[in-house]
Amino acid sequence: MEQRGREARRERQRWVACMFALVLVWSGASAQIKYSIPEESKVGTVVGNIAKDLGLDKNTLKERGYRIVTGSAEPLFQVNQNDGILYVNQKIDREQVCEESNTCVINLKTVLENPLEIHYVAVEVTDVNDYSPSFPETHKKIEIFESVPPGTRFQLQAASDADVGVYSVQQYKLGHNDHFRLEVIGENGKNPVLVLQKPLDREVMKRHTFTLTAVDGGKPPRSGTVELTVDVLDVNDNLPIFTKDSYSVTLSENAPIGTTVIQVNATDLDEGSNGDVIYSFSNNVNNKLRKMFNVDSNTGELIVKGPIDFEVKDNYEIHIQASDKGYVPLTTDKSVKITIIDLNDNAPEIEVTSFSDAITEDARPGTTVALISVKDLDSGLNGKVICFVSEDVPFMLTPSLQDNMYALVTKSSLDREKQNRFDLTIVAKDAGEPVLSSENAISVIVSDVNDNRPEFLLSPYTFYVTENNPPGASVFSVKASDVDEDDNALISYHILRDGGGDSKLTSFLNINSENGDILALKSFDFETLKAFQFQVVATDSGTPSLSSNVTVNVFILDQNDNAPVILYPASSNGSAEGVEEIPRNVNAGHLVTKVRAYDADIGYNGWLLFSLLEVTDHSLFALDRYTGQIRTLRSFTETDEAEHKLVILVKDNGNVSLSATATVVVKAVEPKEAFAASDVKSAAKDDEENNVTFYLMITLGSVSALFLISIIVLIAMQCSKPTDYSSKYLQDVNYDGTLCNSIQYRSGDRRYMLVGPRMSIGSTIVPGSNGNTLVVPGRRQCSKPTDYSSKYLQDPNYDGTLCHSIQYRSGDRRYMLVGPRMSIGSTIVPGSNGNTLVVPDRRRTSVEHVPASVSDGVVLLQSKAWHQLCQDYAVVSH
Repeated sequence: MEQRGREARRERQRWVACMFALVLVWSGASAQIKYSIPEESKVGTVVGNIAKDLGLDKNTLKERGYRIVTGSAEPLFQVNQNDGILYVNQKIDREQVCEESNTCVINLKTVLENPLEIHYVAVEVTDVNDYSPSFPETHKKIEIFESVPPGTRFQLQAASDADVGVYSVQQYKLGHNDHFRLEVIGENGKNPVLVLQKPLDREVMKRHTFTLTAVDGGKPPRSGTVELTVDVLDVNDNLPIFTKDSYSVTLSENAPIGTTVIQVNATDLDEGSNGDVIYSFSNNVNNKLRKMFNVDSNTGELIVKGPIDFEVKDNYEIHIQASDKGYVPLTTDKSVKITIIDLNDNAPEIEVTSFSDAITEDARPGTTVALISVKDLDSGLNGKVICFVSEDVPFMLTPSLQDNMYALVTKSSLDREKQNRFDLTIVAKDAGEPVLSSENAISVIVSDVNDNRPEFLLSPYTFYVTENNPPGASVFSVKASDVDEDDNALISYHILRDGGGDSKLTSFLNINSENGDILALKSFDFETLKAFQFQVVATDSGTPSLSSNVTVNVFILDQNDNAPVILYPASSNGSAEGVEEIPRNVNAGHLVTKVRAYDADIGYNGWLLFSLLEVTDHSLFALDRYTGQIRTLRSFTETDEAEHKLVILVKDNGNVSLSATATVVVKAVEPKEAFAASDVKSAAKDDEENNVTFYLMITLGSVSALFLISIIVLIAMQCSKPTDYSSKYLQDVNYDGTLCNSIQYRSGDRRYMLVGPRMSIGSTIVPGSNGNTLVVPGRRQCSKPTDYSSKYLQDPNYDGTLCHSIQYRSGDRRYMLVGPRMSIGSTIVPGSNGNTLVVPDRRRTSVEHVPASVSDGVVLLQSKAWHQLCQDYAVVSH
């Protein structure tokens, strides 16, 4: 019998070894790396070098956030991000971690980011002999009837050892005695049985005491003892017998408390109390099972006492003991195998393994936002899970190579300006009945990139500014907006100064870079500048920065800031005063003289009215308020005085009128004296006109010669390289069509002829405005089919380039006609003196001696020069 027992134990050991080998093979297949450490290892004990075994660059572990994914509890292991070494984080008690499992494997999931990598590591915790076998009781009392025959077996309480394998209970030793021996039965060979080998004789010895020792397989071995006391009783020699050889049953998890699992039945052939059977758990049933189940001592029903959970354990083996009520009860054990049926009682669990809460709006489709893992503790279809995103959003879940692992990726382009936040709901559903699901809400923030240029509220901007604005004050403002955010929407402004036509003017402007307010550093003068334009650039602060520009058109509005100027009578010593002599015999309506004046302003501000401020005789003279003509109202009488003083007031029509006065002294003389004076004046006038004519011919000849030489030189220069007929321009706020000078000047490799009316102090030639500036041709000769007796320009080949000049006479004055873009049949209309140069009547003025200064391509004519120039020319006023 002992040999059969040893063979049975060896067979069980071989089966356990095969199962352990299968577990090891399965663990190696399911984990990429496997390590092994003994339990009770000190904190900090090195388990292995993960970085080296996985071939990872240890220098990037910290940057990529290498870590072990754990739950809320303190992890058993940690990985060093500096060298990739896995070490023990807290002391491990294998018996607490894996309880009764023969193989204790802890699976770790490690994560690397940027790019995302997941590696699985298995750590097997091997057992050490740190627990001694122990019996439930330190003293055990056994009562045996003396009639018990030799060979009778008495089940003893097995010793328990928290260790496993060779470190668990391996053998039992019975203290020396003459009546009993020890056998070990059971599939695991760990249930001690006390066997009576020699009949008992109560009258010889009624109590037998000896020690039962349980020894494990450690080196050195550990042991535990129980003191056995056998009291010999009188006979009850029949054991209860169960009606079935084996009991097995299925039970659904979550069965209600009080549910009957199975009923066992045992009979005893004895009579009376020795034949009454009661049921109880065997001594080897642990406390966990006693909390889950209960056995009715009278009926043998196994009843549910606590919660049953398939996910905790899917089967149980419970030993039920049947005992009679004899004085010395006889007992029989029978095991009941319970198989738990899984129900769909666990909803899927969603775990966000790695999550980037912000993603840039320029992320490409397919960019990973988060890694999602789901699990369901149920089995079969109940544990089969599908996962998806519930909302209609530009994100989707894609399955990974690992089961129940998903990647949340973008499925289309993002635009933060349309939507900057997405609230996603991850839904996981199992395939059980009924279907259970769970949700996990995450929010994805779309971060901004600088993909929008600033936009101005208007394009172009047009502003009207009244002249004489205070220097340094804000005159107008521009505004731009950017739909980006933060620095990408922080806008700064500056004026574009590219050296173009209005670059000189932009130097007198300044802009507030923060709010776009534009300040004028000097006052504007309508008479000098009527309009200009420039560009403002709005730039954001993104990287790289984006910008846009807008054109700003500025129109200067006139103010009545110029008083009328008396042209005739001529000013002397600061006062305009003239003397006119008329015969006393003139009739009513005789033109005495005409007061001439002009105003540099325009519109109503430049509209002049004449009135008599002071007159000696109101009945004798009348003044035309619009033309300034002074005429007689009646004939002179003998009583009329010979000398009359008229003070004429000339004022404009501005809101605040400005005025000037002129004094005309009219002397009434006898007819003979008047004719004599007239002859003297005519003779003097003829002599003066002859002298003026002579000097004018010399001047015109010199100018024409210089003009022809300039054309020849320009043509020669232009033939050598391409030319650009760009023009310099004259901005003259006082221009009314009457020219009083022509000036030739050079800018770069081009020469220009400047013609302009009544230029005031500081008049400038501004690039970009082509008023009154004539480009001297550089490549072709200009024909001059002129007719000095005609008022028409007959040139069928004329292309708009000014290269003609025509002199003609009207009344007692001669004129030179210069005009661009004259077509066939263009007519010189009397009363319109546009582009007409007045030939001097009295004084000689040489254009070559007019002082001027040139700065940055702008001709500035000195104030004395213009004053002399305008006095030296007789201007026709219409």
